[in-house]
Amino acid sequence: MNLHEYQARELLKEAGIAVPDGDVADTPEAVEKIAERLGGKVVVKAQVHAGGRGKAGGVKLADTAAEAKEHARAILGMEIKGLTVEKVLVAPAEDIATESYVGVIVDRESQRAVVMVSPEGGVDIEEVAAKTPEKIFKVAVDPRYGLLAHEAMGLAFELFDDIKLVRQAAGIISKLYQVFVSSGASLIEINPLVSTPEGTVKALDAKLGVDDNELGRKPKIEALRDLSSEDPSEVDAREAGLSFIKLDGNVGCCVNGAGLAMATMDLVKYYGGDPANFLDIGGSSNPQKVVTALEIITRDKNVKAILFNIFGGITRCDDVANGIVTALDQTEIKVPLVIRLTGTNEAEGIKILEDRGLSALTDMDDAVEKAVAMAKEAA
Repeated sequence: MNLHEYQARELLKEAGIAVPDGDVADTPEAVEKIAERLGGKVVVKAQVHAGGRGKAGGVKLADTAAEAKEHARAILGMEIKGLTVEKVLVAPAEDIATESYVGVIVDRESQRAVVMVSPEGGVDIEEVAAKTPEKIFKVAVDPRYGLLAHEAMGLAFELFDDIKLVRQAAGIISKLYQVFVSSGASLIEINPLVSTPEGTVKALDAKLGVDDNELGRKPKIEALRDLSSEDPSEVDAREAGLSFIKLDGNVGCCVNGAGLAMATMDLVKYYGGDPANFLDIGGSSNPQKVVTALEIITRDKNVKAILFNIFGGITRCDDVANGIVTALDQTEIKVPLVIRLTGTNEAEGIKILEDRGLSALTDMDDAVEKAVAMAKEAA
């Protein structure tokens, strides 16, 4: 689950991190009032769960409250990477002396939280890592002790030479790690962390992604979820107990088991195709899950063929077949289906499909290759 910038900023404030004043609004008139209260230059920032807001025109500087209102009128309602902007953050435009990056992420290799800093702030950290990796400095945190004071100071010295700035940055780094732990985050970033000409270190931006598995233990964080800013298909899939992630390809995949789903997507790429999604119906023998899965896949207009890859274990092939037949009875599916069934109740499942005029393959490679070929023909 991702938080909006204004929500992440509030968590940083509560932790004692210096964050400029600001407020969120959903109308141009409300933006004008906030800008009048703040006085001076302000920045109007689109609040969507997508990167590249500035490049998309979702971040604008305004010299006056009236100009902020006009910027808000243009930003509210615009689409950024398929998401509609419904709110904007209005904050003072700060005078900036330097820009840095500070973040904490879960590192699977070390199985620890890793605190990263870079004096190259204000740009994507991935770009820094690709072009100048020597400018990224890291500390893997021992979970028994947390981030120690000398470790935070060492990282801060990579950002500043002035000891006053170093001490401020070290405090922010330590508090950021505390927010990371207390919120159940998988990623938290301040980009940029700035110093002002007056010698103050502030967090101008905040990004926070929370591990969904933590939400049951973090009701305060879960209450911040904004379903309107998430892909409707992913919301529906989560409510139906499906694991679904939308991708950019044209071969819709419906698979049981995360490992098999990953292998299926790899095989789609191997045969020259592109998967349109990751979708795992899980181990439940519930035909309605299959119906819901097909509904979600067919919403994507890029899908040119749908591949079912089912290896029956706990999930029975006849239940999947019943789900497919039920879905076809309820709605018209305009793209070809390729079905692979093997395992528990395989014969019963194949018979159900044959009675409906459908056929099923048992070889995974044959099914994937056929689905890719059909998608290419329809493209």
